[in-house]
Amino acid sequence: MNSLVEENYLKALFHLSKNGKGEVNVKDLSKHLEIKMPTVNSMMKKLAEKDLVIYESYKPLRLSDKGRIKASLIVRKHRLTEMFLVEKMGFGWEQVHEIAEQIEHIQSSIFFDKMDELLNYPKLDPHGSPIPDKEGRFDQVNYKKLSEFKQGDLVEICAVTGSSDEFLKYLNSKNIQLNNKIKIISVEDFDGTMIVEFVDTKINETFSSHVTSRLLGK
Repeated sequence: MNSLVEENYLKALFHLSKNGKGEVNVKDLSKHLEIKMPTVNSMMKKLAEKDLVIYESYKPLRLSDKGRIKASLIVRKHRLTEMFLVEKMGFGWEQVHEIAEQIEHIQSSIFFDKMDELLNYPKLDPHGSPIPDKEGRFDQVNYKKLSEFKQGDLVEICAVTGSSDEFLKYLNSKNIQLNNKIKIISVEDFDGTMIVEFVDTKINETFSSHVTSRLLGK
């Protein structure tokens, strides 16, 4: 059994390494976790001894196959919890991240398997991210940033990158939700700001470049 701190490291490596498949610099991991580099290095050595991380001095970090599955299962618990809080308990998508951060460390797998069953085995969490199954596998999603689309495109909003309260509350204030369909009316050459039209309501809205880079669509 891994400690709460070890699980947080594994989850951070999973996210920074693009779902556990890439490499991560110790400096980037240190910055992400807001932990000093000597402490991060010490933990990486510990996780390497448990065959969870591939660690060599002065080289990027990689999750081992065992570590990737372990990290994926932590992510599964987090995203299932977020979905349960939204679908079964009526929480807003902006309210669930911090609660899920606490619940994800419960060790009972049958607890989360029952949660999965009650939700009818969802593939995505409330923010559009894939939920790994009990084996740590998940479907890849091939979305593009809204900022990559162009004038005249019809786009369905499928996911968000990041789930900070402030960002999601901003989206709420603009009535932006997943599965919204929008048409891009214009794109500013200077900063990428977009004017879009909601297809169902014919209401125009302006999205800043900051927002368009964090909304994913297809």
